[in-house]
Amino acid sequence: MEHTYLPKHFGKLIGKSVNTLQKWDRKGILPAFRSPTNRRYYTHEQYLQYRGLISSEQGKVIAYARVSSPSHKKDLALQKEALRAYCLEHGVKVDEWVEDSGSALNYKRQGFNQIIEQIELGQVKRLVIGYHDRLVRFGYDWFEAFCQRHGTEILVMNAESFSPEEELVRDLLAIVTEFSARLHGLRSHRNAIRAAALGKEVKDDQGAQNSLASHP
Repeated sequence: MEHTYLPKHFGKLIGKSVNTLQKWDRKGILPAFRSPTNRRYYTHEQYLQYRGLISSEQGKVIAYARVSSPSHKKDLALQKEALRAYCLEHGVKVDEWVEDSGSALNYKRQGFNQIIEQIELGQVKRLVIGYHDRLVRFGYDWFEAFCQRHGTEILVMNAESFSPEEELVRDLLAIVTEFSARLHGLRSHRNAIRAAALGKEVKDDQGAQNSLASHP
């Protein structure tokens, strides 16, 4: 009989919370089995598949498109159309289309996280994108290695037209603004520490003087 795990134990094995497992079960990302009393459980084979120790011949092909804001719907449509043409030319059958509107610096994008979850579960055979920064602005090599570890191939059209210069400028300005705010905060913190230390020195000096005056 195959070994099974309760959600709490299975979650510890794969480093996920019970709430995450429940969400994945509802979405069909990692469906749980049900006992005759309707209690969730997971099998050892599911654990091996999650860890990539059992290679699955099946897997979906996802095409991912992203623009920086909802106002760029026209650009999003053009990007998806170009991806369709690319996939048709290279004989790639797309099973699922995922799109996002948001900065490449934002790792909380709904579509992006949906794809990462499915890749982590070994459910994605191939990910098609127009350009590297359609996925992430920085750290692409890390995400590419992550995909490789989970059996996912990334196909990149390398269409630089999908990487508008103004979007790069906005991302760089956002980084500069963020670090400027942090530096300002650090300076304010240091100044507060210096002021507190100076105030303590003055207080100590006054205390010493008062002590000498009271003991002639």
